[in-house]
Amino acid sequence: MKEYHIDDLEDIAKYILSKATSKTILFYGDMGSGKTTLIKALVKNLGCNDDVSSPTFSIVNEYSTDDGLVYHFDFYRLNDEEEAYNFGIEDYLDSDAWLFIEWPERVENILSNEKSNAVKIENLDSKTRKLTFNID
Repeated sequence: MKEYHIDDLEDIAKYILSKATSKTILFYGDMGSGKTTLIKALVKNLGCNDDVSSPTFSIVNEYSTDDGLVYHFDFYRLNDEEEAYNFGIEDYLDSDAWLFIEWPERVENILSNEKSNAVKIENLDSKTRKLTFNID
């Protein structure tokens, strides 16, 4: 568990990447807690200078980094797990790419057998967050 200020995102991203035991990282937190902002820092730390944005409407964004591909998912708008199967989630899960997944609770049955790390972000105030990082 770590508390961090928004100005510390670079260090938090490096910490997560150094401790991750899986390339699949699940991000939990309320709307506006900073999940996408943290993912932007992670993608940047992996060597990508693209403009990272939330894939809320597209469901998945792809980024090319020094460490291979990153797929950034936002499952907030999914109505059910069938929608994830319809866009081929199994292909992404079978890849060797980094998978950063916001709102994983929307597809928890699909992810239940996947090796992953979980990040939970809580707002402490407008610029301070509490991060809990679980390693499976």
